[in-house]
Amino acid sequence: MTVGEAAQHWGVTERLVQRLCADGRIAGAVRFGRSWGIPASARKPQDPRRESATLDDAQQAKRQPGDYANLMPLLNAAFEPGRAREFVYSLGAAPRADIARAELFYFTGHADEAVALANLHLSSDDVEIRLSAHLIYAFANLPLGNIDGSRRALEGALSALEHSSLETPQLRAAQGFISRAASTLLHLKAAEDAPDVIDALPFLPPGLRAFAFYVQAHAAYLAGDHARSLGIAETALMGADETYPIPAIYLHLVAVMDLMALRRPTEAREHLLCAWELARPDDLIEGFGEHHGLLGGMLEAVIKPGWPEDFKRIIDITYRFSAGWRRVHNPATGDDVADNLTTTEFTASMLAARGWTNAEIAQHMGVSPNTVKSYISSSLRKLGITRRQDLGRFMLA
Repeated sequence: MTVGEAAQHWGVTERLVQRLCADGRIAGAVRFGRSWGIPASARKPQDPRRESATLDDAQQAKRQPGDYANLMPLLNAAFEPGRAREFVYSLGAAPRADIARAELFYFTGHADEAVALANLHLSSDDVEIRLSAHLIYAFANLPLGNIDGSRRALEGALSALEHSSLETPQLRAAQGFISRAASTLLHLKAAEDAPDVIDALPFLPPGLRAFAFYVQAHAAYLAGDHARSLGIAETALMGADETYPIPAIYLHLVAVMDLMALRRPTEAREHLLCAWELARPDDLIEGFGEHHGLLGGMLEAVIKPGWPEDFKRIIDITYRFSAGWRRVHNPATGDDVADNLTTTEFTASMLAARGWTNAEIAQHMGVSPNTVKSYISSSLRKLGITRRQDLGRFMLA
């Protein structure tokens, strides 16, 4: 395989494959000039730091054959890109199939259909079905503006776990994951007795474990520790035995966020294209809309020129999701993230808040410096400030 073929097959960036080859981590890799040839039979090497996220024999023995069969089945599926619907349809007409269909609706940007399906199973006797329904209902209600419904659903998920008669390590792990996700992504108070997400990782199924790494990375990003966040995301991508497309998309996106904060746009572009290659065959565009403001203009620089119609749909998701997210984020954090800027004004202003010049922003976004100046002037006027240095108060920088 070429480096590019190996990167696509393993769901990582070409830069990472190059590094693995240079470090001698891929058996049989041969250097050709500035690149590498990789045996077609080569397996993606696991990260040596991954022991904490791997079940040992004793823990594996505790797992029951049906564990997690009904918990977010699509997110936990290592389907080939382009075959998400095939996987969903293979589940028949059982409640598990409804949950998978609701996931597919949500991740393809159809929040109303996701809410309608999840609503059917909020009181399911199966704790995994009920838990999945609450999670989908919580996140899908954000772009619909039903903030109270989102809060109640996540609180209901935690309550369902606390009152479950099945006290197992797996359910405790799920409680830790949901509690951390709720506090990191929606700023809800974490359950006081919830297990630490690190301790929970070995008991989560692979797909949910990968998404838990995304939540960890996102928390590190919000804390301003961009290098650590990037390390978590890239380690998770490299350490997975198989590619789980939905968690991998989110891990690549958080890597883009970190790399743009670190002013490494070339590497950020690689991660964005990896996410897009995983997402586009199944139209899994929700995550791109959710993260628009944090991606530092990468959607404008990469997706808009090549896929303009997809870009328009992503921006529509951005406006709907961001409106709901800000109604949770701003009161909970005391921040005043701007809600009256266009997506292009927000992007230009965020880069400016990070110290980019108008010329640098223009080159990155593919517009003229005068257009960037116009975006920033409009942003300053809308925000009621006069200095470029004050933009950071209203951004996510």
